Amino acid sequence: MAEISQATRFSVDPLTFIVRHELWDGNVEDHADQGVSIDVAADVGGRETALLRFNCFDIERSYIYGPENPDLKIAAPMMLGDVTRTSSGGMGQLFRMDPTTDGNPIGWTVRTLAAKLPQMLDRAGYKDVADKTDLDKVRLVLPEVENCARMLHGARRNTVKHNRGTDIFEAGNIRFGLEMRRLPVGDGGLAIHVLGDVGGSTRKTYVEETELLAFDCFWDGAHYHYGPRNKNHRIYWDMTLVADPLDWVFEQLEGRKVAAMIDRAGYPGIAADVDLDKVASILPAMKKRAFEMWELGEKMTGHKGLPLEPTPNLVAG
Repeated sequence: MAEISQATRFSVDPLTFIVRHELWDGNVEDHADQGVSIDVAADVGGRETALLRFNCFDIERSYIYGPENPDLKIAAPMMLGDVTRTSSGGMGQLFRMDPTTDGNPIGWTVRTLAAKLPQMLDRAGYKDVADKTDLDKVRLVLPEVENCARMLHGARRNTVKHNRGTDIFEAGNIRFGLEMRRLPVGDGGLAIHVLGDVGGSTRKTYVEETELLAFDCFWDGAHYHYGPRNKNHRIYWDMTLVADPLDWVFEQLEGRKVAAMIDRAGYPGIAADVDLDKVASILPAMKKRAFEMWELGEKMTGHKGLPLEPTPNLVAG
């Protein structure tokens, strides 16, 4: 189940606009993502029901007609066979926003609600609600909905600031930090932090070292982060397929994928300057030390890379 913040609600009879922040983890939920959802809800048969849903996330940018309407009929175009079906499991009909033409998903959602809300409610299967909707009154509250959505998108974003590591390996414009990590709940293992300098040069006092990628090779919840302090898209390994996450990490590094991963994390400038030959040159020493720390944890605690005591993050966000 995605991590969902407490909803903020805006009512314009007969509708309620419900705004939430959601965090999705890859291989736990559908995919790694986070952002804001906006539901248009109303009382249907004595129960508050979502009539429309807008997913304004980093990756998943879509809207759904009748997400709770099990009787919604979905018609395919004639050229595809003119197939009419009932939405599977009451999940409604999903359309994708086009990030190239639609732009910011929150802005697009608010503009669309202001222009087409009654028609969308009708298509979702709720004509009675559409007929009762006063679009002029809806337009008065939409600025509040938009302000709330934009605030949640920034303020509720899940990010994390880890320790940089105890063993540092310099590789041109990036560096790697190795750390034996233990969470207060007992999970943990070897962490590999990929670090880079942003916001200045190394001669400046205001240069900021930022964690670009993080690989947490934990004994229970092994996972990795794209941009822990940026998008923080977190993916859990499928441990049926990845028997040893530390081996997997070095396969990616030796396969020269680190620059592409840094680009996906939201740092294209740093990615463009990565010297993959320089990274390759430090990998043997780093790999040797990583597996020494891996084995040390197993001797101390019975779990690879796990220290005896918790190692709190510098900042949890």
